[in-house]
Amino acid sequence: MSPSKLFEPSKLGPITLANRVVMAPLTRNRAVEGLAAGPLTAEYYAQRASAGLLISEASQVSQQGQGYQDTPGIYSKAQIAGWRKVTDAVHAKGGRIFIQLWHVGRISHVSLQPDGGAPVAPSAIAAKTKTFVGGAFTDVSAPRALELSEIPGIVAAFRQAALNAVEAGFDGVEIHGANGYLLDQFAKDGANKRTDTYGGGIENRARLMLDVAKAVSEAIGADRTGIRLSPVTPANDISDSNPQPLFDYIVDQLNALNLVYIHVIEGATGGARDVAPFDYGSLRKRFHGTYIANNGYDLALATKQLDAGAADLIAFGRPFIANPDLVERLKTKAPLNELDRATLYGGGAKGYTDYPTLKAAQAAE
Repeated sequence: MSPSKLFEPSKLGPITLANRVVMAPLTRNRAVEGLAAGPLTAEYYAQRASAGLLISEASQVSQQGQGYQDTPGIYSKAQIAGWRKVTDAVHAKGGRIFIQLWHVGRISHVSLQPDGGAPVAPSAIAAKTKTFVGGAFTDVSAPRALELSEIPGIVAAFRQAALNAVEAGFDGVEIHGANGYLLDQFAKDGANKRTDTYGGGIENRARLMLDVAKAVSEAIGADRTGIRLSPVTPANDISDSNPQPLFDYIVDQLNALNLVYIHVIEGATGGARDVAPFDYGSLRKRFHGTYIANNGYDLALATKQLDAGAADLIAFGRPFIANPDLVERLKTKAPLNELDRATLYGGGAKGYTDYPTLKAAQAAE
């Protein structure tokens, strides 16, 4: 049997990736003072630098964009400096890293918002979901609808965050347009009941996501700009009555902008792949850049999809938390470390930087 295409090098815009394995963004809630990435974070990503591409945990583009405790930002000088140590550590290991740019919209809590204000959303509809604040999961706060006059400021925050990311040494950025966060909230009619130019039909609902993609790609280059999409996930109480034409339209427009990749969650985030009917092949055909497939992939499914030309790169999420050397384990078909769910969110080195590599485990035997 020939080796899997998963381990072949691949081009991503101007850079060459060592393999087709992508580490998906994974929220770990371990930012230090000033919501900056600290030394442990640099160690964590450097340990996983054998992935063809690392995509950092979601990082808010402003204080208003924060939805969970201790998540890092990319809007202050201290945050840029913290991330620079991460990118330097990854590059020293020969790795490549993009940052995920995030505005959570209504998935937030007043305790995290400027002056204790309400979170913002396309419409004043509370999500039936929880966020992580004060060390516990708690109901999100009721949001207010963004004024039309505020929307250019959201676009500007993403644009500036992308410029900050380049200053911090990232190889590129991934716009978070998925999982029921702000851009996804605007796109989907379950959360967006606006009647202005950002509500109503598909073109209007998609406008904010596309405005952001255009602004970011013009600021740092389309060949350094990717975006994450989740057409049918119910994550964070999000829904759309007819996702296929919506995402066909969005991907047509992203293709026209020449973004370097789309990163597509196929099915329910972290859950069933067949949660709702959707033709991902349609997105693949419409987009001429790199297609990153995500959700429930193992070596067999990754190899099958790559062989079929259904994807260019494959993203793995939670397996990367417990297996810093996931690429080597997949290549040698070695068993995977078990995930310690109790240490996923918040804390220190335990369940973060202390998972053993194969080499370390063998040396300890």
